[in-house]
Amino acid sequence: MKRAQTAISRLQDVAQDPTSGLSIGTIEIGSQMLRVGIRASKAGANRPALLLCNGIGANLELVGHFASEMDDFETVIFDVPGTGKSPTPQMPYRLFSIARLATKLLDTLGYTEPVDVLGVSWGGGLAQQLAIQYPGRVRRLILAATAMGGGTMVPGKPHVLMKMVSPKRYSDKGYMHSIAADIYGGKMRTDPKAIAMFTKAMKGGNGLGYAFQITAMLGWTSLPWLWRMTQPTLILAGNDDPLIPLVNPRLQTALMRNARLHIIEDGHLFLLTSADVTAPVIRQFLTAEDAEVAKPPHKRQSAGQAS
Repeated sequence: MKRAQTAISRLQDVAQDPTSGLSIGTIEIGSQMLRVGIRASKAGANRPALLLCNGIGANLELVGHFASEMDDFETVIFDVPGTGKSPTPQMPYRLFSIARLATKLLDTLGYTEPVDVLGVSWGGGLAQQLAIQYPGRVRRLILAATAMGGGTMVPGKPHVLMKMVSPKRYSDKGYMHSIAADIYGGKMRTDPKAIAMFTKAMKGGNGLGYAFQITAMLGWTSLPWLWRMTQPTLILAGNDDPLIPLVNPRLQTALMRNARLHIIEDGHLFLLTSADVTAPVIRQFLTAEDAEVAKPPHKRQSAGQAS
């Protein structure tokens, strides 16, 4: 609790989001202002903080429901430059520079010890970059609905990917309703409440910022160095994800030295739409003893999940 209070005190213009419990404010990191959300652990346990890396175009409020399910963990999240309310930088960037920015943010907030990192979709690429670029800063890694990079993954269907090129879905709620089932799958196909929850939390899109996130991933892949990553890794995948077909997380699990796969019965947004199911799986992984998560057998998969 004290660590989170110290971090929150370093933010400017702090306000608490009633839905997620995140204390949201801004901070200057070099020349870049970042909008940051921090949630203290209700349990007060002395655990590593959990850094959340969000999907493309996504503002931090979109992880609010998941953050509330993880209230016994201290969580930190920031709007990537050009998304949410973090200003768009003057020049495009690469993924390694956002990893460096994230590390500087942690330092400035006072998180100097290793943290656990959870990356979803685009943020999964950032999480992998953090783990290989700053291995001493990442204790355990969680990759949700993500892959190894555009050039080395089995892509979703072209008509689905084309709908992802534009940030319109973040600024036009009617458009989001019309395409949600096609691009996200899972509960977005059948549950109107899931779409409503998503559209309520989204805070508009930024065309240039969205383009910068796309260009940051051009040519990027984690494939050449996956084998070097030693952090215990939990790979989460939806069984009905139009954007990340299941073959991708299966392959990534097989290629990593210390990874296990857990399949969620949902689509691309299971972290939001199945937070009540996903959070306990993540909690168990993060609180397990080192021996329980170290050096799992080849292609290890969580018990009870179909291969």
